Amino acid sequence: MNILVVGGTRFMGKHMVRELLSKGHEVTIANRGLTQDEFADRVNRVIIDRMNPGTIKAKLSDQHFDILFDTIAYCSNDVKALLDHVSCEKYVMISTSSVYDEHMDTKEEEFDPYTEPVVWCDRKDYSYQEIKRQAERAIVQTYAHIPSVMVRFPYVIGTDDYTKRFQFYVEHIVNQIPMHVDGYDSQMAFVRSDEAGKFLASFADNDFTGAINGASEGTISVHQMTDYVTSKTGKSILLCASAEEAPYNGEADYSTNVDKARAIGFEFTPLHSWVYDLMDHWIDE
Repeated sequence: MNILVVGGTRFMGKHMVRELLSKGHEVTIANRGLTQDEFADRVNRVIIDRMNPGTIKAKLSDQHFDILFDTIAYCSNDVKALLDHVSCEKYVMISTSSVYDEHMDTKEEEFDPYTEPVVWCDRKDYSYQEIKRQAERAIVQTYAHIPSVMVRFPYVIGTDDYTKRFQFYVEHIVNQIPMHVDGYDSQMAFVRSDEAGKFLASFADNDFTGAINGASEGTISVHQMTDYVTSKTGKSILLCASAEEAPYNGEADYSTNVDKARAIGFEFTPLHSWVYDLMDHWIDE
């Protein structure tokens, strides 16, 4: 298949491109060209500015793709800037479990992008939850003629996680830096970046359309995470209400139901089979 990937040079997007190439697909990467990728002459490259629809029109409007993977659509105007100018048979967007009012066993039906009208907005106009909701509404309402997939991930983590949110807790304990932590015992869902990439790439080879969750089986709390780090390092966690805010503050208990993913043949690795190895990696770092 002839596939366009918007983004695709780091984190789960990089893993997705690697998987697509391994399956024999022809891949074009479209981005600003600021991050060097690992793919050498195995991919085509197009330089665009996602925030400037004119560059998208100039570089991509005369091409047609079997599938368009969008790794960096945040708001409805992002979707519009791309789908007004790029022709494709199928559109796959990385969405987020933040579109839900999350709780344990959160299912796809709990956010329906058809129930309210689209509001055309930019990234700074509303909260992250709301702009991602509007992006999904734009896809299914304004561009309903394009078969689409909205992949809703919880926190994505891995050794290549540029956000360093998960790493924050390890570093603060190892370096004995105080932090302010709330929601200490809240259970949270995660997915590993390489597995997220493989899950995304799977939509090049199946006919699924609609919203779908992707997450590792199981959950973990900050309390469990920090207990492991303190037991491995012999260092205590330093908690202080006036210290730097920890990244996962404010989270309530939630988990992500992946029955739909399982039904189309994708099995996520259980969280507790790999998350401690990831913490060991950051401890060693």
